[in-house]
Amino acid sequence: MEQLIQTIVKPLVDHPEEVRIEKDENASRIVYKLSVHPEDMGKVIGKQGRVAKAIRTIVYSAANSHHKKKTFVDILD
Repeated sequence: MEQLIQTIVKPLVDHPEEVRIEKDENASRIVYKLSVHPEDMGKVIGKQGRVAKAIRTIVYSAANSHHKKKTFVDILD
């Protein structure tokens, strides 16, 4: 999943080298914490959160077919 998130996010940002993804997993869920350069936050979130929602939709769809755990994507400041 980390590779999928990177594949989606890196072309969107001006500082692709600063894209970081942390995975936090427990028995019932997986949380991917995405952090980008502060100047790129708007590009990742998009107008009214549309880009962030699209990223989450793609990751949730891929994760549901791959994992049996609930999957979340958090965008960190």
